[in-house]
Amino acid sequence: MAISIKTPEEIEKMRVAGRLAAEVLEMIEPHVKPGVSTGELDRLCHDHIVNKQQAVSACLGYHGFPKSVCISVNEVVCHGIPSDEKILKDGDVVNIDVTVIKDEYHGDTSTMFIVGKSTIQGERLCRVTQESLYLALRMVKPGIRLRAIGREIQKFVEAEQFSVVREYCGHGIGKGFHEEPQVLHYDADDGGVVLQAGMAFTIEPMVNVGDYRIRTMKDGWTVKTKDRSLSAQYEHTIVVTENGCEIMTLRKDETLPSVLTHEG
Repeated sequence: MAISIKTPEEIEKMRVAGRLAAEVLEMIEPHVKPGVSTGELDRLCHDHIVNKQQAVSACLGYHGFPKSVCISVNEVVCHGIPSDEKILKDGDVVNIDVTVIKDEYHGDTSTMFIVGKSTIQGERLCRVTQESLYLALRMVKPGIRLRAIGREIQKFVEAEQFSVVREYCGHGIGKGFHEEPQVLHYDADDGGVVLQAGMAFTIEPMVNVGDYRIRTMKDGWTVKTKDRSLSAQYEHTIVVTENGCEIMTLRKDETLPSVLTHEG
């Protein structure tokens, strides 16, 4: 497994791309409300990426994906295709996943939005999923086995009576959208990967209220929970530092647990 160690110059380019990706989520937040279509949200994100940031959406055209961001609502786990027919309503839980390319380097991040008045279950699912990401981020430092991160995410999520999706994982990132290593969010063989300073990857647990099993729709992209239960996901792009990790995609409104290092 060839895992690249990023140079300081590469890390600086990833900081820029990561900040831009985070900025898209900051920009779109006030627009996520009852009555708006996911197609309209996609157009706003596309316009911001292309015209304001002078950047490129990594999703648009990726293996044929037709839109600039992925928007996954309620039982959609990931890769939801924005549409003018999909209108958001009170209580929906919505994941918006953004990947920006700037100067050839990628920044990849997603967050959850609760539309209008939240439900108790939706709010709890989002909180637990975000906490599982933060738990993982706190663990990252040189010398840690990659497998340990997945094990702790799974343990935490299942203690809350939720489940972790198996088929999708985090990934190395840099000039490539998806590089080595695969970052699993449950306890499974990691090929013996031990973290080193300079490794860059995403952590992006997908958590279901019900069973972890999923199904892919006929469009070839949209992934839903098999039992139609709610699903949530949070994602950050990070680089391993000498004493922790730097979060490249930190949002300005995001309050991190104090033990996390942010050296950007």
